[in-house]
Amino acid sequence: KTNLPRSNIPAPKLELPGHHESYNPSYEYLLDDAEVEALKEKMESDFDENERQTKTLFIPKKYSSLRQVPAYDQFVYERFQRCLDLYLCPRQKRMKANVTDLNDLIPDKPKPQDLHPYPLVQSLIYEGHKSIIRCLSCHPSGQWLASGSDDCTVRVWEIATTRCMNVFTFDKPVVSIQWNPVLSLLAVATGTQIVMINPKLGENAKVIFTDEFIKQLTYESSTNDDCQWTKISEETDKYIRLTVTHSIPIRQIEWQARGDYLGCVAAPRSDQSQSKSICIHHLSKGRSQYPFKQLKGAVQHVRFHPTKPIFVIATQHSIKIYHLLKQQLIKRLYVNTKWISSIDIHPLGDNILCGGYDSKINWFDLDLSVKPYETYRYHKRAIRCVRYHSKLPLFASTSDDGTCIISHCSVYSDLLKNPMIVPVKILRGHQFSNDLSMLDCVFHPTQPWIFTSGADSTIRLFTN
Repeated sequence: KTNLPRSNIPAPKLELPGHHESYNPSYEYLLDDAEVEALKEKMESDFDENERQTKTLFIPKKYSSLRQVPAYDQFVYERFQRCLDLYLCPRQKRMKANVTDLNDLIPDKPKPQDLHPYPLVQSLIYEGHKSIIRCLSCHPSGQWLASGSDDCTVRVWEIATTRCMNVFTFDKPVVSIQWNPVLSLLAVATGTQIVMINPKLGENAKVIFTDEFIKQLTYESSTNDDCQWTKISEETDKYIRLTVTHSIPIRQIEWQARGDYLGCVAAPRSDQSQSKSICIHHLSKGRSQYPFKQLKGAVQHVRFHPTKPIFVIATQHSIKIYHLLKQQLIKRLYVNTKWISSIDIHPLGDNILCGGYDSKINWFDLDLSVKPYETYRYHKRAIRCVRYHSKLPLFASTSDDGTCIISHCSVYSDLLKNPMIVPVKILRGHQFSNDLSMLDCVFHPTQPWIFTSGADSTIRLFTN
């Protein structure tokens, strides 16, 4: 036999009876008829009907001998309730941790110097814009960078030399730009128009294929669902190939991974229906559709899933995930952010990053819960943009406090292993202008580099 300590916990002992419960109590414990009625009235006033059923009113009585004491009428009921309590609510010991050093409570995470590579220093500055630079997009080859500004221009830069290759001028400020992942097309959102530009940079075969692809498509200059598609010949304009005109201003555009669908977020007025705030354009068919008839809340950001036909919509207070083929809502994520500003999807598609104007960053694990897995508050002011790296385990967030925080994020294929998220670097460099600083950021497709755009009309490249 082994003398092991027993872990059973005895039930608490019953309270011992007092003098008023005796079969022969003293005369001062006995009550007359008036006192009994007063006690009953007090019980009815102090307790509701449910509580009166569980409470027992004990009135002391005097008997000449013990054999004249009647049986306790509530004895069986009370014993049954006591056994039920012991059966349904087993007691257990509370193990208290004896912590002498508070540093022992801090989780053990690797040091930033052990998590290279990630952006460290500012290497290049791209200058040329005259106003706030609101959007950036890096070419899939990693050789060209496009930027859109409030000076109504789009500039295409050569990343290695900071040389401005092309300048495209429009009538209204540029709010969003995106390179097509397959074709040599740059989609530009300005005012109520989406303009498709072929900058004629990079591989000559890809440039020629893009022009031939646009020529063979049959686009008619007609209005379809408030979207007018217009194909522009090379004789009319050297670079612009296609325009899609909406009836309301555009806020954001996003290409699907195969490059055939373009998601568009519009900004309808308060008196207009929110059903037309999201439009999906089919490039190869020249067709536009509004997939959502009813939308609650103003749409802030949209993203396509990297590999699946899934569409993610971020409104002011929630994130909704839709399956495009099944045409149904898959999941709704509950965000503890007052106003969502930007979202991004992990390249593996199982995690979503969400930034808000209340300086909070939410990390969602879609396989785990609809609530945030982690919530971070690294920044002191509103967050403008959050981005994942397409190849490396990195994500970045830019804020109005003039900082871009780089974090290491390792996501494991083992579902039982939680993601490892460690902030590794704070990047600074942009000047403040009209109480604004960093507005957008984008990672290089292959290198651990990041581009940031600011209100000081410059683009800065941070490398390792």
